[in-house]
Amino acid sequence: MAELTTLESLLEMGFERNRAEKAVANTGNQGIEQAMDWLMEHENDPDIDEPFVPPVGNVLGGEADSQSTTEQPSLADTAEGTAGGDGSYDNDDSARIPMSEEEKLEQVRRLEELMRVKQAERRERERAEELEREKQRRKHGQELQQIRQKLQDDDMKKLADQRMKEKMEDKMARQRVKDKIARDREERAQKFGGGAPPSTAASSQPAQPSPSSPTSHGPPPTKKEYDESRIQVRLLDGSTITAVFKAQEPLAAVRVYVQVNGNTPEGQDFTLLSPYPRHVYTELDMEKPLKELGLVPSAVLVVAKK
Repeated sequence: MAELTTLESLLEMGFERNRAEKAVANTGNQGIEQAMDWLMEHENDPDIDEPFVPPVGNVLGGEADSQSTTEQPSLADTAEGTAGGDGSYDNDDSARIPMSEEEKLEQVRRLEELMRVKQAERRERERAEELEREKQRRKHGQELQQIRQKLQDDDMKKLADQRMKEKMEDKMARQRVKDKIARDREERAQKFGGGAPPSTAASSQPAQPSPSSPTSHGPPPTKKEYDESRIQVRLLDGSTITAVFKAQEPLAAVRVYVQVNGNTPEGQDFTLLSPYPRHVYTELDMEKPLKELGLVPSAVLVVAKK
């Protein structure tokens, strides 16, 4: 009877029979609250609306019926004892008096209120779980960001060390070139230092064109000092940009201008070269002025990927 009462209560609340029967069976007929908890926890199950099939040898309500039949003698004996032994006892149908409409409505209202409380508790529990998941997600995000920042710092440090190493190697290479030039000069001086006639002949020969000193006064236009240089740069996509720089500005100023005003992809490392004659400028050349590199009064440069 208790099982039927739980089942009927669920049906009165509007639950489908399949769901109500499953809730009663899976909670072991422990009461309406346990059945409602089971329904709310399994309302999203894919098989919740499939027909309920009770286990073999167990029919919904069968156990309760068997218990009620076995308990009837004891209940009758108890009734006889209370009746003074006259053999009369209350009919079992008195326990099955149907509920009035008002009682049914009151019971449904109580069950609906209980269901609202359960749903509110469930929403609060889900909200707390969602907050905990969000905290964990943010924590993992912060840890991931820290790892990325550390990797980025390590990459920047490696890049800085690599640049420093390259500059040191370039500086050492330039020093070796200077030392070699100095040694060559010393060797030439030692080789030709003993032969005075060649030196006198060399000194006498330039003395001969002295009469033509008036002619040497003629080429001042060719020796005109230019303060500016017009540089045309051909970019990676074939387009060109042109700008005017001071003759004493380093070649690095041209590279910076290309980085800012060109259409090279961000982070793309490139170098500059002269097409005719072909010459690729190194990091050492970037520190030299345009005039020293022969890029005055005008020049054409090409952007090339490293």
